[in-house]
Amino acid sequence: MRLTSFTDYGLRALMQLAAEPDRVFTTDETASAFGISRNHLVKIIRELAAAGIIATQRGAGGGFRLARSADEISLGEIVRLLESRSALVECFRSDGGACVVTRRCRLKVRLKAAREAFLRELDRTTLAECALPPGA
Repeated sequence: MRLTSFTDYGLRALMQLAAEPDRVFTTDETASAFGISRNHLVKIIRELAAAGIIATQRGAGGGFRLARSADEISLGEIVRLLESRSALVECFRSDGGACVVTRRCRLKVRLKAAREAFLRELDRTTLAECALPPGA
């Protein structure tokens, strides 16, 4: 399974937050540290905040930090959230896509099982286990 850059960047930011959970990070700082677009990161932060994974602060000294302990956040939860817009294959799209073999397809059920196995494995790992070394 291939993760989108949206998820990849979200995981990087969260690994940074898990390394220093009491610290507030800015989008500029994080985008620069990982060489990613600030605008792209803002969208990721917004989605993670709406899901209650991170907390944001506006104004002087503002930024973002973990809203919950990294021990309470599984990688599966993060990947499910950030990959929710991206279908593994066309027929997994919410509108069903336009695949011409859908009625005869024997692959979809196997791909769905593989995706679920992948996510179950990620559910066994917490963000705390993947935290970057402090200051990295």
